[in-house]
Amino acid sequence: MADVEQDAAVPGAAGNGSDAVNGSAGRFVSSPEGTALAYGSLLLMALLPIFFGALRSVCCSKSKSASDMPETITSRDAARFPIIASCTLFGLYLFFKIFSQEYINLLLSMYFFVLGILALSHTMSPFMCRVFPANWPNKQYQLLFTQGSGDGKEEIVNYEFDTKDLICLAISSVVGVWYVLKKHWIANNLFGLAFALNGVELLHLNNVSTGCILLGGLFVYDVFWVFGTNVMVTVAKSFEAPIKLVFPQDLLEKGLDANNFAMLGLGDIVIPGIFIALLLRFDVSLKKNTRTYFYTSFLAYIFGLGLTIFVMHTFKHAQPALLYLVPACVGFPVVLALFKGELTEMFRYEESSPEEASLKEEVTESDKDK
Repeated sequence: MADVEQDAAVPGAAGNGSDAVNGSAGRFVSSPEGTALAYGSLLLMALLPIFFGALRSVCCSKSKSASDMPETITSRDAARFPIIASCTLFGLYLFFKIFSQEYINLLLSMYFFVLGILALSHTMSPFMCRVFPANWPNKQYQLLFTQGSGDGKEEIVNYEFDTKDLICLAISSVVGVWYVLKKHWIANNLFGLAFALNGVELLHLNNVSTGCILLGGLFVYDVFWVFGTNVMVTVAKSFEAPIKLVFPQDLLEKGLDANNFAMLGLGDIVIPGIFIALLLRFDVSLKKNTRTYFYTSFLAYIFGLGLTIFVMHTFKHAQPALLYLVPACVGFPVVLALFKGELTEMFRYEESSPEEASLKEEVTESDKDK
């Protein structure tokens, strides 16, 4: 849940990154226009995966495809997550302090190269379906790995794909190679946006209470690791992977070779995003043909992130975005539900995991047969 930060150079970017981080005499001072462009672009990039990821999460919750099956987060998962995230963050901090940053980032680059290609390919797939010519042959393929033989044969991997998926994979691979070779901020953002959109689409909270537990726990996590220590800022600057969105504040002066970046961690997009997506699915469940709670929480996110950027720019210090996003994204919809008399209905709304849903369908069908 990295913070919003300004004047942060991304490792591997062109130019002298240490000047931007350490504030040396040669540091470039961004123009007001460049700073405004960077902040505005970060805000826009944060909104895109939340909006489209939430819309896709509605279809995903109804999908029978194994590749599109969402991962349901329970209250127990939500309670554990800040602890696991803290251990992971501190572990990365120690790794960067003990071992060579160059070798760690080399391993991470290879890991996120594969993940990024798959995430970007999955993101592009619906758009490819629309632009793919109808007269082109779209052949079906299946990747199947099994263990054992005969009656004891067990499926390990069973993945179905088609020609359109292969085209998406090829395009994503080009972006992946570009990222590995150049570490360019545009390639970083393409992967980052894909990760964020997939996270909002495929990670589902099972109810509003779980969302409050998760956001509340990460609220404390974010504030502690940003204000209490230098761990998160250090890891964010050292971690050479597309886990953050970046935009150069000196783009107007240096063009695409700019290297003085403002950054926003993907956690500050995905965590509020999955809560906003849950409220959209709650809107759909009400069957009132309105998206009141979705739009309210979406506007609350804009307000919260805008406030984060304002405070950060005013005090010239990295800010834990969840400090502002959590109260806004939780508070606004809850107050609205209280005003409309739907608070009880909101907190009673429950989503079943894919396994529970299929089990319920089987029980229903068996009851009908009886």
